[in-house]
Amino acid sequence: MKFVRFQQGAATRYGVLEGENIRIVEGDIFGQWAMGNQVVKPESVKLLAPCAPSKAVCIGLNYHGHAKEMKSELPKQPLMFLKPSSALTHPGGEVEYPAISQNLHFEAELAIVIGKEARKVPAAAARDYILGYTCANDVTARDIQKGDGQWTRGKSFDTFLPLGPCIATDVDPADIDIKLFLNGEVKQASNTGDLIFKVEELVAFASQVMTLYPGDVILTGTPAGVGPMQVGDTVAVELSGIGRLENTIVKG
Repeated sequence: MKFVRFQQGAATRYGVLEGENIRIVEGDIFGQWAMGNQVVKPESVKLLAPCAPSKAVCIGLNYHGHAKEMKSELPKQPLMFLKPSSALTHPGGEVEYPAISQNLHFEAELAIVIGKEARKVPAAAARDYILGYTCANDVTARDIQKGDGQWTRGKSFDTFLPLGPCIATDVDPADIDIKLFLNGEVKQASNTGDLIFKVEELVAFASQVMTLYPGDVILTGTPAGVGPMQVGDTVAVELSGIGRLENTIVKG
């Protein structure tokens, strides 16, 4: 099943993709819901990020290939940081290149979407707390990140959290092909089988520290091949079984 969130007139609604159509969902996909009778065409509505997280928990240096690329030792535990909800960006939306940065980077990632409140969850039970998975781009002002010596400012500008296009519930997170295209050229290509810390470990690790709420996301890390973007570029994250998340870079 693939859930989408969209704006129809003044209303924000959820639906399920059915071929070329969206079947509107009645209720809350993070609570009680049922399939409705109304069907709409995607082109007749505005597609939104598939969830509105209170926070994005992000994991750094979590692919073997990326660690090798960065000439870094493998982390002994997940390297965790946060992005604020104000960084959220929708599919097809614009990512702003901050005026105070001169080195804006893409980072294609698999995002875990939390389905119900999770606190101190054991890894063995983690799947019970996951609604599904979506595409993410951990947009990063690399020069600010390196200059600060910590990651909050360089990762947290408005528009630095593109998510979408849907929440896929029936994919195997251990075997998802992940690609990033910059102006149509492949820049990152890997598979989640290369993750150092797996999905279940990440949910357990994060939930020992903070309560995860329905709709929160965990960005699982980026593979090798990260690099710069420029104003006017089109960047797309593509995950097998989930879809394609495309955004454009504009002057901030």
